[in-house]
Amino acid sequence: MANTSAVYARIDNDLKENAEEILAQLGITPSSAIQMLYSQIVLQRGLPFEAKLPYRKPVAWGALTPEEQEAELQKGIDSLKSGKTYTVEEIDAEIKKEFGI
Repeated sequence: MANTSAVYARIDNDLKENAEEILAQLGITPSSAIQMLYSQIVLQRGLPFEAKLPYRKPVAWGALTPEEQEAELQKGIDSLKSGKTYTVEEIDAEIKKEFGI
């Protein structure tokens, strides 16, 4: 018999049930899934996914107060008046940089 150890973790009941439903559909036991995770951690010498703090979340226009909407519109007006315009590519690059997408 292989030399094995038990891993114990406390997780939310709903999370556990939902994950185990998906694993069952895939034909994978929870133990196998944990074994796969640990194997990937060893192979990649770290987590097999990016673990980082969330980026500042873009805010929907409707979530802004009227004053915040006015301030954002004024920024655009001021930019146009100053003669500064942006290409779609420049805007796309800035959004990707600012929000990490």
